Amino acid sequence: MITDHTIDIEGLSAHYVCEGDPANPPVILMHGWGCDASTLASIQRTAALSHRVYNFDLPGFGKSQEPPASWGVYEYAHWLRKAIESIGIKHPSLLGHSYGGRISIVYASEFPAEVDKVILVDAAGIKPRRSLRYYFKVYSFKAGKFLSRLFMGKDRSQKWIERQRAKRGSADYRQASPAMREIMSRSINQDLTHLLPMIKAPTLLIWGENDTATPMRDARIMEKRIPGAGLVSFPGCGHYSFLDNPVQFAAVLRSFLQSNS
Repeated sequence: MITDHTIDIEGLSAHYVCEGDPANPPVILMHGWGCDASTLASIQRTAALSHRVYNFDLPGFGKSQEPPASWGVYEYAHWLRKAIESIGIKHPSLLGHSYGGRISIVYASEFPAEVDKVILVDAAGIKPRRSLRYYFKVYSFKAGKFLSRLFMGKDRSQKWIERQRAKRGSADYRQASPAMREIMSRSINQDLTHLLPMIKAPTLLIWGENDTATPMRDARIMEKRIPGAGLVSFPGCGHYSFLDNPVQFAAVLRSFLQSNS
């Protein structure tokens, strides 16, 4: 049976879905940027065969309220810990896709004794390599911000800056609210590589070999830095490997969740 729930953590209302026998060990699912719990519905069904699944709409997505301030990934991880304590979840496994992977990395490294297993699916967290063209765009935008504030005044300058951000930003950035844009800007270049060796729980990396958002290079860095981590990659799959190859993904996930490692 699938049930919908709402939880209030320090005035922030958040939605999550439960599936699976409450007597089974818990697993928490965390979606990527611009998505919600429904994106991970196929993973939820697979995990619910052996576990009690808690599939969250992260704050600012789906049916959950936006954070009250410009959060970074650490704030999301600490919010998750409060949610886990409030619900009464004990020693969960964490599965994070893309941005949800960032939260999993921070949580598992800061609270290693509280995590059973970690599954990182096409996860973010490694600072991307940037081209000269990228840095030219960044620094020309910063120069434009400075000059606009100098010559346009505060209000006109702010409107110009927002127009430029909307033009230059990704689709995820353009579709986000002003508050969520700040969070995205704060998080996107945050490098979590230094946290990887502090993850002590058994960790599985599942990746699409054609992923361009979080490329295989990121997966190999995580495999190397996380003690004992294993990597499974799927040829021909992209950033949503669990949708591109659902049958093999489900088989790998079931095997890992039900293992004693």
